[in-house]
Amino acid sequence: MKGNLPIEVDPEIMSGAPVFRGSRVPIQSLFEYLEDSISLDEFLECFPTVRREDAIAVLEHSKAGLLQEVA
Repeated sequence: MKGNLPIEVDPEIMSGAPVFRGSRVPIQSLFEYLEDSISLDEFLECFPTVRREDAIAVLEHSKAGLLQEVA
């Protein structure tokens, strides 16, 4: 599933931090917004280059990984 994730890592973009493919928005920003009780809708409003389905794919992948670790 990793290859299907909308994540890009390129040393030329944001110093190599994982970003949403086709943008300069770090994946970490999504988690920081959610940690600060900012909704997914608000995150997407702040970062219009991120598609809803891409954000959800990242969250679903993270959830699946976490649930697999604790099982």
